[in-house]
Amino acid sequence: MWEDLEVALEKVNTDNLKQKPAADNLGFGVHFTDHMFLMKWDKENGWHDGKICPYHDFTLDPASMVFHYGQAIFEGLKAYRGKDNQLFLFRPKDNFERMNISALRLCMPRFSAEKMVKILKALIYLEKDWVPKTEGGTLYIRPTMIGVEPTLGVKPSSVYYFYIILCPVGAYYAEGCNPTKIYVSDEYVRAVKGGVGNVKTAGNYAASLYMSEIAKKAGCTQVLWLDACEHKYIEEVGTSNIFFKIDDQLITPPLEGSILEGLTRDSVLKLASSWGVDVVERPISIDEILEANESGRLQEAFGTGTAAVISPVGELFYKDNSYVINNSQTGELSNRLFNELQAVQKGHQEDPFNWVVRVA
Repeated sequence: MWEDLEVALEKVNTDNLKQKPAADNLGFGVHFTDHMFLMKWDKENGWHDGKICPYHDFTLDPASMVFHYGQAIFEGLKAYRGKDNQLFLFRPKDNFERMNISALRLCMPRFSAEKMVKILKALIYLEKDWVPKTEGGTLYIRPTMIGVEPTLGVKPSSVYYFYIILCPVGAYYAEGCNPTKIYVSDEYVRAVKGGVGNVKTAGNYAASLYMSEIAKKAGCTQVLWLDACEHKYIEEVGTSNIFFKIDDQLITPPLEGSILEGLTRDSVLKLASSWGVDVVERPISIDEILEANESGRLQEAFGTGTAAVISPVGELFYKDNSYVINNSQTGELSNRLFNELQAVQKGHQEDPFNWVVRVA
């Protein structure tokens, strides 16, 4: 498979293969496969030295620019074991195209999304035994690009590493597709319009850590961020976009520069619309959400993202008060979306949007 990709292949010696984790002890982002993909870029050679190789450490100069100026972007997608034991990817080209958008914003080199899908398929095929066979288990895929030029001074790096690592994972939330408790932040913000909130860069996640720790101490799973100017309008959850169903209308905040354009978000918009659901992208305030909940018009709320797919919200914690949504039950639409998306991702159901790519 890799012979036609202009990519070298260096396999791990069979005596050095890792022991795979137990199916009931996968966790998330803890265990990594035997192989990875790595390629390098510099101004003289462009992208070069692409290889599928043993998973290994990097040796970086302390002055490497990623440590000082934050040129680091990444993506997250999954490989699924599904129908007839086949392996599938879900919208991989869209992930790589979004990564190119992130690269452009951070003055980093871009690459061929189509070629990268082919390389990823070869890597997944090599590591096919790492794709979990258990219900809910998947192989998480983390493409990453970092600036590694060893120099100080604020400018784009002239040398980059692009790599892909893989890890078998269980459910992202221990709760599964059950309602979670979300902390609404009205003090700290995630991003501003005109900044980098709409790209997947490492700094966005570093900025969320402090508030995330506060949320955990309050017994919450994630943070729901409000806008940076008025601390009023809903933006997104820490690892996902957010939807609210009010009076049978599905509402999500619009993409206006401070929200990541989630692929699961887009999939939900298209899938729900195809079912005849009234879907609207518009600004929505926390006050409107609370009023709709108080009056009984807020029927359900859920987050969308690669890691958890659909994450129902059963409770909001805002200004030291708790607001229970839909009696803390998983909503009908949330449940249907979760089941339908998983069925499509695993090849068990028709894929009308041509989202699924078979590995081999």
